[in-house]
Order: sequence, then structure tokens, then C-alpha cells
Amino acid sequence: MIDRYHLRYFLSVVDTGNFSRAAAACNVSQPTLSVGIAKLEKTLGRSLFDRTNRRVALTDAGARLVASARAIEAGFAEAERAVAETAPVRTLRLGVLVTTPRRWIERLLADQRSAPGGDRLEIVEGKERDLRERLARGRIDLALTLLRDGDPPEARLKLLGEGYALALGQAHPLAGTPVIRAEQLVNDPMIVRRHCELLPETSRFFTTRGVRPVFAARTTSDDKALSYVRAGLGVTVMPEGFREDGVVLAHLDGFDFSRDIGLVFAAHADAEALRHGWLATSLARAVEPPALD
Repeated sequence: MIDRYHLRYFLSVVDTGNFSRAAAACNVSQPTLSVGIAKLEKTLGRSLFDRTNRRVALTDAGARLVASARAIEAGFAEAERAVAETAPVRTLRLGVLVTTPRRWIERLLADQRSAPGGDRLEIVEGKERDLRERLARGRIDLALTLLRDGDPPEARLKLLGEGYALALGQAHPLAGTPVIRAEQLVNDPMIVRRHCELLPETSRFFTTRGVRPVFAARTTSDDKALSYVRAGLGVTVMPEGFREDGVVLAHLDGFDFSRDIGLVFAAHADAEALRHGWLATSLARAVEPPALD
């Protein structure tokens, strides 16, 4: 027989990715949690985690258990609420691509206060590959991320398509130019967005046109990149969805890349309910693309 608290230990390790953090979340010692996981593995006759000195990863058996474990825990929680006559509160675990404008999430969080049922929202930021892995492992319910051709139609919801633009400070000499050629930037320092999904393509775009700029800054924060651009430290290439006071977005001639942004649903999630729920509706409003300057 599987004990409920063993499943809670298991899910806590899945969600935190670490035995010590999982133990703290469950308010037990790490040895106690480790013994509980070992008992669960013995009961099931399968190893659930691959353990190394650097990380803890689910085995195939562990990955298969995640959805069932969450359903069982949800059933226990629903029974407890029914007895206590309390309204159910659902936690939605939303993955957010790091290259999305912060105002999208700010608008979403503003809408959350009036969401029906009082859903709790847990946000997990990451690069596309990390979010895809978390979806596959059942660690998040859905992700706001790049859509790919291989995504099943029933497991995705497109919110917008957008291109990329050159971001310049308002005081830049080319700020009033609607279309800018790479050759016009030969003397401009560049801000490198190290987490950009098109970083290799951007580098090739400039080098093939004989532009080898000085890099004034390298950052994994789009907020900092925008601040650097606003202050006149340099220019950078960003998705069109980024729009800030003091920053002008112009079309970069020949840089014709684009991206589709939307929601991708985990296999264990009720995709149809999420597709028509408050979160998808709110994000559809939040990501409405602004017009280029």
C-alpha cells in the first residue's frame, strides 16, 4: 500500500528538484524524506530518481508516476475541503519564457485578483528548453513560451506572432529612422542579450554584412538591456513586444526573423479547461502587440 505522505515527499522532490529543499518544504528532516522515498520505491519496485552529486532527475518510472501522484493528492485535498466545507483553491504552475516582456506578467497578475475561484498562481521562469523539460516531467501545468511546428494542436494555444526590431535610445541619431541598415550601425556599441533565442542568427547577420561591433554590455536581464539602451550605452535586437519609455523600436533591414508565442499545456493538465480559462483570456489581452515607433 502506498502511503499518502510518501507521495507528498515524491512530489516535493519533483517540484523543488532537490532532496534538502523538499524536506524543508515538507517540514521533515532530509533523512526522514529519503527513507520515505526509499519505501515508496520499494513498494513500487522501481527506482524513481537518478541521483548524482549535482542533480536529481526523474527516471522513466518516476516521470510516469507524476501525473497519477498529483491526481491522488488532488483527490485527498478535495476530500479534505469537502469535509471542511471550504471552497476549492487550485494552484496553476505557469512557466514563463525569460524573453517575454515583464508587462505581460504584470497585467496577468493584476487580472488574477478577480479570477473566478481564487486560483493561486505559481510562476517558474526559464529558457525554452528548461520549460519544455518541466512540462514533460509534470513540474509545471502550462508554459508561456515559443511555439514549435511539432507541438500538437490540442496541446497549444497561439497568442501572438511578432518580429524582431532594433532598440535604440530616444536620443540616438537614427531614432527617427523607420528602417535601419546594419551598415549604419558600424560605429555603434551593442548590448548582448545572452539569453536571446536568436543570438547565433543575430551575430551572423551583422558579421556577414561586415559589422563587427564593440560589445558595451552582456546581460541576461531584458530590463537591464532596456536600461542600457535608454541611457545610450548601445543598441540591441529585441522582439517587437518590448516597448519602454525612452526606447525606440525600428525595423532592421533584412532581419526578417519572427516568433510565435503562446501557451503549451502539460500532458497531465486539462488543456481544454485551461484554453478557455481566465489565465489564457488574460494573457491574450496582455500580449496584444504594440505598434512600432
